[in-house]
Amino acid sequence: MPLTAYPLLFATFAFILGAGIGSFLNVCIYRLPLGLSVNEPKRSFCPHCKYQIPWYRNLPLISWLSLRGKCANCGAGIPFRYFGVELLTGLLFLAVWLEKPWLLALPYWIFVSLLVVATFIDFEHYIIPDEITWGGAAAGLVLSLALPQLMGVEANLPGLLWSLVGAVVGYASLWGVVELGKLAFGRQKVKLDPPEHFDWTRKEDDATLVVGEETSLWSDYFSRETDRMILTCTEVELDGKAYPDMTLTFHYDRVLVSGKELPLNQIGRITALAAEVMIPREAMGYGDVKFIACIGAFLGWKAVFFTIASASVIGSIIGGGAILLTRGKAPAKIPFGPYLALGALIWLFTGPQLIAWYLRLIMPK
Repeated sequence: MPLTAYPLLFATFAFILGAGIGSFLNVCIYRLPLGLSVNEPKRSFCPHCKYQIPWYRNLPLISWLSLRGKCANCGAGIPFRYFGVELLTGLLFLAVWLEKPWLLALPYWIFVSLLVVATFIDFEHYIIPDEITWGGAAAGLVLSLALPQLMGVEANLPGLLWSLVGAVVGYASLWGVVELGKLAFGRQKVKLDPPEHFDWTRKEDDATLVVGEETSLWSDYFSRETDRMILTCTEVELDGKAYPDMTLTFHYDRVLVSGKELPLNQIGRITALAAEVMIPREAMGYGDVKFIACIGAFLGWKAVFFTIASASVIGSIIGGGAILLTRGKAPAKIPFGPYLALGALIWLFTGPQLIAWYLRLIMPK
């Protein structure tokens, strides 16, 4: 084989490997938020009919195109996301191979895989699972110990220490943003005129919450012990027992009714007509805080500040554009994780060069 053919061979392998890994990432994206094992069942299955897909119908990129985005068993549509994740992961693996030293290909492949999974889960579920955040941070520490070149040093122990610094700086930076945001914007009061239907229904370890026409999970509103939800009600019914006008004060695990605290795990359902509701809210979720710790463990502390800054700029541009295009009807809840992932990718491939260009721009010789 001619020597010049080797770069093409390895680049092709990197893309095919990435597309194959992307197929597994689709499994993670679907199963992790639902609490399902990524190992059982071992084969992928149709989300509609649960048909377990044989290997010859689960070829990355090829199968989705040949089946025209439909399940071979039931004919239901398979979202374009499955093809897109495989293609995106293949392209990212290829970019890493072309742009980075071959010795660091494996850790960077792991890193971009974590970014892809976090991005698509956060877009759909507004969460980033701990398997990605804390698991990714642990992987970054271990890989920086084994390959200190990730941190730009040669010795193993300094590599681990700089990775730890990156994780701590990342966590502390966004933790501060969350806490300050909680102080400034920690509660939102909404007057409901006329009063709207409120329904709290226990569901295993969580509950479903309905206010008017909006349905959400109870756990979406509580991230700490001090969080409270306060409802001013004109009618209240608790497990079939009616109460007069009153104010209900909820914590995550209990509710204050007529001066008495009742554990929510002993209540099946609460319905009411709510005239006013005060809800706890966050500047961002703690999943983002843990996610930037993962990014810092792989890329170091300098990348943390670049990632946060670039994610804020990108998020503001996209969020502002969405508001203009939808005339103020853009969703109030916008995931920040995908912007962090994009900022980290920019740093990975061109961040230091952008910083150098910017410094030359503002401080010309």
